[in-house]
Amino acid sequence: MVFSTPVFLFCYLTLVLAVYYLSPVRVRNLVLFIASLLFYFWGEQIYFLIMIWSTAIDFTHGLLVDRWKKAGKLRLAKGAVASSVIMNLALLFFFKYWDFIAASLQSIGITFMPVLGIHLPIGISFYTFQTMSYTIDVYRGDARPQKSILRFGTYVTLFPQLIAGPIIKYKEIADQLEERTHSFDRFASGVCIFMVGLSKKLLLANTLGRIWEIYKVMPEGMSVLGAWLGAIAFTFQIYFDFSGYSDMAIGLGRMLGFEFLKNFNYPYTAVSVTDFWRRWHISLSTWFRDYLYIPLGGNRVRPARWVLNLMIVWAVTGLWHGASWNFLFWGLYYGILLVLEKLVLGKYLEKLPSFLRHLLTMLIVVVGWVLFGLENGGMPAYLKVMFGGGPLLDPGALYLLRSYLPAFLAAAAGSTPLVSGLFAKIPEKGRGYLRIALVAGSLIVCTAYLVADTYNPFLYFRF
Repeated sequence: MVFSTPVFLFCYLTLVLAVYYLSPVRVRNLVLFIASLLFYFWGEQIYFLIMIWSTAIDFTHGLLVDRWKKAGKLRLAKGAVASSVIMNLALLFFFKYWDFIAASLQSIGITFMPVLGIHLPIGISFYTFQTMSYTIDVYRGDARPQKSILRFGTYVTLFPQLIAGPIIKYKEIADQLEERTHSFDRFASGVCIFMVGLSKKLLLANTLGRIWEIYKVMPEGMSVLGAWLGAIAFTFQIYFDFSGYSDMAIGLGRMLGFEFLKNFNYPYTAVSVTDFWRRWHISLSTWFRDYLYIPLGGNRVRPARWVLNLMIVWAVTGLWHGASWNFLFWGLYYGILLVLEKLVLGKYLEKLPSFLRHLLTMLIVVVGWVLFGLENGGMPAYLKVMFGGGPLLDPGALYLLRSYLPAFLAAAAGSTPLVSGLFAKIPEKGRGYLRIALVAGSLIVCTAYLVADTYNPFLYFRF
């Protein structure tokens, strides 16, 4: 386990910020590098060496790519890029997919791959993608090669976004690793963003996640209302869990002088599947676009090849989230829907009122999260109940609906620009005082929550 949230907030983070700001500017990257290694080592012990190995691979390969490109040895430069990609994917394959493939083969009688019971290092999907993109960008000329192993190591290990993203491309923060601006206003805004993320996670994601914990095991007599209640609860849980963590990472980064790009843009206001994926986990979507979809040919190919490209990207996107068949089905589900929306349904959907398009999109998204959230094979049975394969109501579901209705309403409002829009209408001076009150109040409430409750899962840690 990584640090518990109270230990992280009141011990680790406080100490890191104090040492960071008391240190001379020239050694602050070293402070961050050591602090980030300690953070990861606390949670993973010996497995932190995998991250160090990945860092060393891509730092070295970046230098080789640059040297051979300048010397006109493009074949060697391409070979270095391929070597970097293969070595990173080999790490990811072994730790994340070996046991999945071995178990799948053994289920059909093929036994040459043993199930090893491999531990999945936290955040490996994020940091391998980050380091892999670095060597590709150096080859493309989109990023300068980093000559300092300390700066590159700081980029890879940076603790605010190390274990659950967002995926930060090296070219996005290369200049910030060399020089960044620190000010009281930037630090204060970082604190505000961090507290918004922490409140999303603790007060909304965790609260509604309890309903999903009840219904994902399909309790006896589960009704249609209960199934929908569980599915919608998980829909909100995963959004506020991951967007909350992304906000915390962005806020922590700003407190340390870094600017990370936004990772979510109100995806539950989308009016199409395409629109949803422009707004959800933006760093992952753009990574697959830049490093897989476009190299495959993107949409600049014949329609049949474009469909194949899209299905490959979405199959990989699904499996990136986890080594399980339900993640593959979830990825292909969205790939098929995007193809249909682009080639068949788009022109008809555009004629519908935006309200209906939004409702249809959210129906698709909720069903998609059921595919995503059920790894134990209960997906068909759960969907059957959702769409009428059980009693309409049951007392337990009605009780939970009444009890959690305020949380559902708060989550619905919080997943739209409504709250931020209302806040922006307050005069600037009043906003400043209100911001201070909200940050202080949310810190008190979140601390009380942490003291009183032990249910605090981070869903994206496992990816």
